[in-house]
Amino acid sequence: MKILKFLGLSLLGLLALLLIGGWLLPATFSVSRSVLIAASADKIYPLVAAPKEWRQWSVWNRRDPAMAIEYSGPDAGSGAVWAWKSASEGDGKMSFTAAEPPKRVAYDLYFPDFGTTSSGEFRFEPQPNGGTQVTWLMNGDMGKNPLFHWMALFADGMVGKDFEAGLANLKAVVEKAP
Repeated sequence: MKILKFLGLSLLGLLALLLIGGWLLPATFSVSRSVLIAASADKIYPLVAAPKEWRQWSVWNRRDPAMAIEYSGPDAGSGAVWAWKSASEGDGKMSFTAAEPPKRVAYDLYFPDFGTTSSGEFRFEPQPNGGTQVTWLMNGDMGKNPLFHWMALFADGMVGKDFEAGLANLKAVVEKAP
């Protein structure tokens, strides 16, 4: 009986720690990764600005080839939208909110499972020695749920790995193209 009481109190204490700790953590997060690609921004930009092109390089598409994707709006640039449903990657929707060819593409990202929205962008900066520095940024707010604040704390480590892999795939696709 003492063991059950100890386990119950320990579980209650852990839950209290998670909740109180979550309230003390910030709800916001920021992720940023960059890669140098040996190509002009004009060659890279179309692969990012058009949602249908993400299948070539996005790590999320590669992890779930059976992902159900719906496209709406224009094919590329501001107003282009893609929404997906995936058993392994979750459901989401990305709406491109701004496009400045070949300098920048901005987006909003919505995950209905969490009820959260984040925003991000790709920046394309020509380098003096050739090539283009591509930077992928994302900022988000996990809302008021203190358990989601723990996710915000680890967002850079979790999402950053996907950004790195996606940028590496983008680099490979662009640098192999004629």
